[in-house]
Amino acid sequence: MAKKKAKKNIPVGKAYVYASYNNTIVTLTDPNGDVIAWSSAGSSGFKGTRKATPYAAQVAAENAVTKAKLIGLEKVDVYIKGIGTGREQALRGLQSSGLQLESITDCTPIPHNGCRARKTRRG
Repeated sequence: MAKKKAKKNIPVGKAYVYASYNNTIVTLTDPNGDVIAWSSAGSSGFKGTRKATPYAAQVAAENAVTKAKLIGLEKVDVYIKGIGTGREQALRGLQSSGLQLESITDCTPIPHNGCRARKTRRG
């Protein structure tokens, strides 16, 4: 007889929102960073330029939360990365789906001095 797998219950976790110009990806993890559920605008049924819309980001966030609720996720710390149009709307999607947002952190990489410039042309 096969053993029945114990049902996980993870009430606290982290939510990572990556908002690029072309897509929005929402990943929900446990406190260690192991993925519980994820969703993107593309996997939510949007194609082409519609993936970049705020509405697609909201739907992606709601889909990810629906999967994570089965495991018992209730509270999350949110980490946002990127400068896409779905940033704020993905947050609203997380909140409207019944998750409690503990903190919001912006992890968007910002260049301090940029890349090294080309050498000057001579001749």
